[in-house]
Amino acid sequence: MMVNSKIKNVTERIVLRSKDTRKLYLDQMKSQFDRGFLRSHLSCGNIAHASAGCGQKDKNHLGKNIVPNLGIITAYNDMLSAHKTYESYPKILRKFALKHNSVAQVAGSVPAMCDGVTQGQIGMEMSLFSRDVIALSTVIGLSHNMFDGALCLGICDKIVPGLLIGALKFGNLPIAFVPGGPMHTGISNEEKSKIRQDYAEGKIDREALLKGESDSYHSPGTCTFYGTANSNQMLMEIMGLQLPGSSFVNPETELRELLNEEIVKVISQTSKDKSFDKTLCNIVNEKTIVNAIIGLLATGGSTNHTIHLIAIAKAAGIIITWDDFSELSEIIPLLTRVYPNGAADVNHFHASGGMSFLIYTLLENHLLHNDVNTILGFGLKKYTQEPKIKNNKLIWEEGPKKSLNESIIRKVSNPFHLKSGIRMMSGNIGRAIMKTSAVSSENMNIEAEAVVFEEQNDLIKAFKNDELNKDFIAVFPFQGPKYNGMPELHKLTPTLTILQKRGFKVGLITDGRMSGASGKIPAAIHVVPEAKDGGLISKIQTGDRILMNAITGELKTLDTDVVNRTSRKKDNTNVFGLGKELFFNMRKQVSSSEEGASFL
Repeated sequence: MMVNSKIKNVTERIVLRSKDTRKLYLDQMKSQFDRGFLRSHLSCGNIAHASAGCGQKDKNHLGKNIVPNLGIITAYNDMLSAHKTYESYPKILRKFALKHNSVAQVAGSVPAMCDGVTQGQIGMEMSLFSRDVIALSTVIGLSHNMFDGALCLGICDKIVPGLLIGALKFGNLPIAFVPGGPMHTGISNEEKSKIRQDYAEGKIDREALLKGESDSYHSPGTCTFYGTANSNQMLMEIMGLQLPGSSFVNPETELRELLNEEIVKVISQTSKDKSFDKTLCNIVNEKTIVNAIIGLLATGGSTNHTIHLIAIAKAAGIIITWDDFSELSEIIPLLTRVYPNGAADVNHFHASGGMSFLIYTLLENHLLHNDVNTILGFGLKKYTQEPKIKNNKLIWEEGPKKSLNESIIRKVSNPFHLKSGIRMMSGNIGRAIMKTSAVSSENMNIEAEAVVFEEQNDLIKAFKNDELNKDFIAVFPFQGPKYNGMPELHKLTPTLTILQKRGFKVGLITDGRMSGASGKIPAAIHVVPEAKDGGLISKIQTGDRILMNAITGELKTLDTDVVNRTSRKKDNTNVFGLGKELFFNMRKQVSSSEEGASFL
């Protein structure tokens, strides 16, 4: 199956650019693979310590190298609704491992921050850095060298990228991701959005707001809007790292249980096969990374992945840039409308054809690489299948060949937009990302005066004082990774949305983040160079004229004297509170947004 010539060209460019780093990575993984069965290198004392908590049968198996041992890396905590589902998984997965002639052990746990809890709070300044901490924690867990394969339990924002970055350092093993599934649909997304806006305007009190939020986020399972968490799930599936159709199956259902058994069966068998082609390092290659970018673009997914995918690729020795995203965005159509890009949630998306239909229509139109390895073997076409239950057993059937709801998901031949939902922006301000999938055509081009703010609460205060009833572009410098860890600025969304609904042209420019829920406001985010590095965003002053044109990709100041100003400085050496001071060295060595915002 041939792939589109432009996709082929981008892929070949990435292969050439990554030639040396990819070879080094694969040589390292092959060296680790060639060492053979890992536990053979451990002493009797090592193995005794590692198996002391196991049952006698598992102890015998581990001591004699009879069966594979699967390491479980879990991001369980019961503060995140998505990760609450993992509470009982270790016990369940151990049972399935025993049934399929292997052993499973929890190798380690990783931190799992909830951006929903930390939005607008100090803790958000540690959120992005948690990804690299998770990667390091994953490495620590698997470093016991006891394992022949691994299962990664993670769903939400920084957690899946962190798990994958860490797991890629054990790319000589077969490794899969185990999703938990989304919570059932609560109140509609439109109703939730209205409640937030009513609160921002003072029409309802905090008690009514809390009730509305609780009716939205009401049970164990992933939040149902298409933000970073569900973009993660889409990516793991389109990259072939979890089972077809498994991403959006609800928790505590018979199908979820059968899928959990199936993934243990698959990785147990792959661990026994001892095939280098089936290891993680040979699944995550240049074509897989390009498929991931295409999935992100076609679904209008989280802008966080314009950072995370760069860091993930780097961990596999692959170098990608925003230019690759930009070039692909010109040929990849927008195929889905899932909140905040539409009224539907991920449960509706799944019911309307979901991942199997998305992958089918992209493959049929030569917009994905089919010739890739997956946890199920060679070829992405397997991922056009869906899991079903027949006679209490898991079976696989071909997914739908047409959309079951064209207001949610469409064929390539009938897209919502001919170009994807993510736009690269550039100009004298620098380079940035804009999520355009939810922005209406009349708001794609804005020319207005800048209003510079220091903190999110400053904008909200100005709004309450009736100072913002006008066209303007809010500018938030000093929100980049090197200054304060690059927090998300979602506290701004309800207020800016209200002003937009009042008929004003409003936009946002920042070196911070907005992620998958940036909504209907045109927002040029991840600006590089960031203010801490002396980028022009640090020179903009209130009253400067700015042009944001998402159609042409222009992002520039119209006042020529801005460039000649001295960069504004802000000191971040004495930052403290909630342990932020421990991340000082990370802020000093973190790379730019365009380089993955990583300190690894």
